[in-house]
Amino acid sequence: MTTDYIDRKINDPALNPGDEPYFDAASEGRLVVKHCNACKQSHHYPRALCPFCWSSDVEWTTTNGTGTIYTFSVTRRGTPAPYCIAYVTLDDGPTMLTNIVDTDLDRVRIGQRVKVVCKKSEGGFSIPMFTPSHDQQA
Repeated sequence: MTTDYIDRKINDPALNPGDEPYFDAASEGRLVVKHCNACKQSHHYPRALCPFCWSSDVEWTTTNGTGTIYTFSVTRRGTPAPYCIAYVTLDDGPTMLTNIVDTDLDRVRIGQRVKVVCKKSEGGFSIPMFTPSHDQQA
């Protein structure tokens, strides 16, 4: 069976004050996360306070945009187009909830290598998502 990826409508994100650098970087094809200078941990979704130690000494850090699928789920029913949500563990950062796009959804696998791609929302925001790396597809 093949479940081809079909571009679907992506809703605009709910913006919080200070989120602009995240979406600005995505519009350039880059993925940034917040890094805490106090406890040295990175986190996603970006917040003003570190979720590990509650420090406000956080800054934006550019990732290399690659990672591994930790787990995933493909939704085929009740939606106009099938889609895949996944937790991706970044090579140089945290695990993030995201979408897997631009691939046969039946070929998505735990442990699969992925790289960031950015898709446009209805309002034109670039949203970081992931696609399988060309060097290793399951």
